[in-house]
Amino acid sequence: MTEMWVDRFPGLAGLEAPVRDTLVSQSKIVTVPEGAVIFGPGKAPENLLLLLDGTVRVQQVSDTGREIVLYRVHSGQSCVLTTACLLAYEDYSAEGVAETDVRAVAVPRGVFEDLIARSGTFRRFVFTAYSKRITDLFFVIEEIAFRRIDIRLAQKLLALGKESDRVVATHHQLATELGSAREVISRQLQEFQRREWVKLARGTIEIQDRAALERLAKTH
Repeated sequence: MTEMWVDRFPGLAGLEAPVRDTLVSQSKIVTVPEGAVIFGPGKAPENLLLLLDGTVRVQQVSDTGREIVLYRVHSGQSCVLTTACLLAYEDYSAEGVAETDVRAVAVPRGVFEDLIARSGTFRRFVFTAYSKRITDLFFVIEEIAFRRIDIRLAQKLLALGKESDRVVATHHQLATELGSAREVISRQLQEFQRREWVKLARGTIEIQDRAALERLAKTH
């Protein structure tokens, strides 16, 4: 089982045998319960984490307490912030929270640095994931800076309500996901309700006119 985890990361498939042996023998599998803070601002990264199961939410909290979700790390992925901090010898500037029970491979800093220096395949694996995540982060910044909040809220409600018209989320949670203030989200949801697109209740939002939300979500 221990030797099989490498096969779950396609980018590691071509590792040279000695490099693969080093990676497997000197890394360890760790488990983290749902809700645990895996890393936070001011802490130095000790390991590169490769997720086997679960989801980690990476979020930034401002001095005023406002939160924004930067991205999520899912099974088969690594964390770009951890990679950046390992490469730059810097502390974390955001926090990572286990959104579910998490099982991951912890690659110690020394092993990470050794394999970066020794293996072109490992370097490509690390930097390919890194560049993909950086692109995702630029998309988040562009969305927050330039796209209207009503459009983004409609898109989020449709995404959360893909399986059911009943969305279980507080206004605060939606604000965190969208990088906005709770008051802004509440005001916009009330406008959606006035138009009879949604019906609001404590902790839930019922989608009543999906077609109207879809039209708004497609607005450029």
